[in-house]
Amino acid sequence: MPSKTVTVGSSVGLHARPAALIAEAVGKSGVPVTLAGPGGAPVDAGSPLMIMTLGAKQGTEVTVSSDDETVLAQIAGMVAADLDAD
Repeated sequence: MPSKTVTVGSSVGLHARPAALIAEAVGKSGVPVTLAGPGGAPVDAGSPLMIMTLGAKQGTEVTVSSDDETVLAQIAGMVAADLDAD
């Protein structure tokens, strides 16, 4: 499965709001996507709760994986963005 490692950009990490936005985008894509922290097991990026279990803070490297290159790029971009910015 293709993957891309990105740095978490949200100022407070992948907590409730960023996790919900990412999970919503994954759900709309209809394509399986996983996220994994350094040395951790991949979790379903379609679940906000599973994303939050990563405990990923700003600056943490997260690996995004998906068989769909377009969705992979979209979700990787979201992880790298500050989704808490107004």
